Amino acid sequence: MVRRRGLPEPARRRWRQVYEQTPYRQLPWFSSRPFEWIRRSVSQHWLADGGRVLDVGCGAGTNSLFLARSGYRVSGIDVAPSAISAAAGRARRLRTRADFRVADALALPYPRSRFAGAIDVGCFHTLPIRSRTRYVSELARVLRPGGRLALAWVAREYTRPLGPSHRPSVSEVTGVFEERFQFLRTEFLGGRWGRIPAYGALLERRAIRQPPPR
Repeated sequence: MVRRRGLPEPARRRWRQVYEQTPYRQLPWFSSRPFEWIRRSVSQHWLADGGRVLDVGCGAGTNSLFLARSGYRVSGIDVAPSAISAAAGRARRLRTRADFRVADALALPYPRSRFAGAIDVGCFHTLPIRSRTRYVSELARVLRPGGRLALAWVAREYTRPLGPSHRPSVSEVTGVFEERFQFLRTEFLGGRWGRIPAYGALLERRAIRQPPPR
């Protein structure tokens, strides 16, 4: 079995401490309602109905639970054990079936082509810049060709201190993903992430890598 390098230990430790030291409901990014881009992914059938979907960086599981209750077979991963405990506890209380596990977005514990779709609301933009290409490679590995990814990240237009230290531009996101994914739509979401402007993108995993420039 190939051993893949994961998130650097200082980053893993930081996320563990965040969820250990602060109740998840008090974290600034927590919402009890699913994110708008994910609601639209269901209402507009962007993800294969009833398919197996991966929630990368699921936190306390709000988006995962919404997908599970919408008929998807959901696996949610997060590097913070306390986040996964919270998500699993909420699933039990809601009597909703979802597979939550502690795992690393840069070394996903799943076989090739396991999922028909994936979502990422706020994980990608927290990763070290040098790790983002590896993240895309891992997602491409576990998504089957034609699988969809609903991605959302804090926009560069948001200039206040709260939020990820590096807010990627649309061109940066495209540069990292485009070799493995086609962009089907990209949208500026304004202040719909609470009061934080964000971007949403819908991508499709390529069957073959992007052709070279012509």
